[in-house]
Amino acid sequence: MTSFGVRLRDAMREHGPLCVGIDPHPPLLRAWGLTEDVTGLKSFTNACVEAFAGRVALVKPQVAFFETYGSAGIMVLEEAIDELRDAGTLVLADAKRGDIGSTMDAYAHAWLGDGPLASDALTVSPYLGFGSLTPALELAQANGRGVFVLAATSNPEAAELQRITGTDGRSIAQRMVDDAAAQNAGAEFGSVGVVIGATLTEAPDLSSLNGPILMPGVGAQGGGAESIRNLVSDSDLRAVVPNVSREVLKAGPSVAALQASVGALSDEFAFLQG
Repeated sequence: MTSFGVRLRDAMREHGPLCVGIDPHPPLLRAWGLTEDVTGLKSFTNACVEAFAGRVALVKPQVAFFETYGSAGIMVLEEAIDELRDAGTLVLADAKRGDIGSTMDAYAHAWLGDGPLASDALTVSPYLGFGSLTPALELAQANGRGVFVLAATSNPEAAELQRITGTDGRSIAQRMVDDAAAQNAGAEFGSVGVVIGATLTEAPDLSSLNGPILMPGVGAQGGGAESIRNLVSDSDLRAVVPNVSREVLKAGPSVAALQASVGALSDEFAFLQG
């Protein structure tokens, strides 16, 4: 079984490093001339799948925007995941799950198991303690899947917690990165990634991670090639996965326009793959 990390690395080499979001929030539905209901949600999602399948390394549906519509919204998400994966495109479910014991185990089986929501990777929150992620980490390894651990996020409220420094001199964010790195030790390219905001002024030391670095905040939120260069050392640039959503999605509803936007951004970040 080929690990998620290796499959992602290969997909980045073939399609470029971008992770493109599917974020059908109400203002975008309106901007696309769609109704704010399941019909609009399905039209939006279908256009994204058509535009991105087989063209980008990673697609990241934001689960909350599907949950809003209940079981009908989840069905749209299930279909999108199936179609993307059938096309050979890796899917990262942006659900940011984090809990303990049997509950975390259930979340892991929902997103990293063999059920209808099964994805290639899942975003997880370690802020109940990194050890609370064990069920997801173990299942991901067993099934050839991946996880992306929130480490240093760019929302203003995060710094108060994530920059707290312990007696060992490390910030909490740095400890999350180091714990993720320990999971990747000995791997060709690890399947435990971290989330680092592209709009931060400083980032934890990522040199030992040996896994993917998902960097949201690119494009409309102000992050770009220069901010990534400022946050990540040259030796780690090949591991960076810039996450773009609004910058691409504002080009819709035209599938061709969405694809053109992806192409332009892929060219902008081609330097990450050398």
